[in-house]
Amino acid sequence: MKLSLPLLLSLALHAVLVAGWQLDALKIAKTPETIEIRIATQAREEVQELPAAPPPKREKPRASAPRTATPSREAKSAPMPEVLAVPSAKTPASLEAPPPPSAEEWQLASTYKLKNSKRYRNNWGQLVRSMMGTAVEGPGQGMVRFRIEIAPDGTLANVKELWSTSENASKLAWQAIKSLPPLPPTPTGQPLIFERTISFLPYETGWPPSYTLDCLPDPPAFKNPFAWDGKSPQEQVKHQAPKRAPADASQEKCVTDSTADTIEQEEGEMKRQMEIYRWGR
Repeated sequence: MKLSLPLLLSLALHAVLVAGWQLDALKIAKTPETIEIRIATQAREEVQELPAAPPPKREKPRASAPRTATPSREAKSAPMPEVLAVPSAKTPASLEAPPPPSAEEWQLASTYKLKNSKRYRNNWGQLVRSMMGTAVEGPGQGMVRFRIEIAPDGTLANVKELWSTSENASKLAWQAIKSLPPLPPTPTGQPLIFERTISFLPYETGWPPSYTLDCLPDPPAFKNPFAWDGKSPQEQVKHQAPKRAPADASQEKCVTDSTADTIEQEEGEMKRQMEIYRWGR
């Protein structure tokens, strides 16, 4: 079949147009990718060329002025309290030595035979304490205990220190003992052996004894019924109440040197027992 010239020209023209359209379509499809790559490359180069920005400086916080509360009307009208002066140093406590026994007290003590010459023993301790001086609070205070033996004529036969809580108290007590004046004879005419604690403290000098119950017989000495020496045969022990010695005629007529009890003496004795046994504490 033969085609005419105009038809061939028309087909050729259409073929050229179609081919050109296809080429344009291909170029349009490839253009965005090329632009994207170029833009990314250019941005990367610009970032590398720019210098790194310095870190931001931290500002120091400004000290704000303290807020003052607005005083109320009542606070303005109220008077300001007075400031008391605080003492710079504490004054240590002190206690003067008791007076020595009087001549009348020594006369009573030289005839008082009850309870191992109780008055004589108390007067001796009071005399030693009176010669030791004032006790001041601090490391120099303390107590010292002695074992004393006095000859029948009143001279000091033997003194032994058993214990002490202060070197100063022990030193002062020994000085007082060595400088004791002559003492009256013992009440029983025999050597007087006893123990005495000297209190060198800023709050007490030793409690005075009470003579109210001195006429009563001494209670029996304690004996452990379960003690065994490991050699003698053991026997079954029966519990028995301790027996007191019967009161004789001399004890019924016993007089504690005509010293009548007073309210002050009873209060002192009660206070002494409260301090010893810590009642109500």
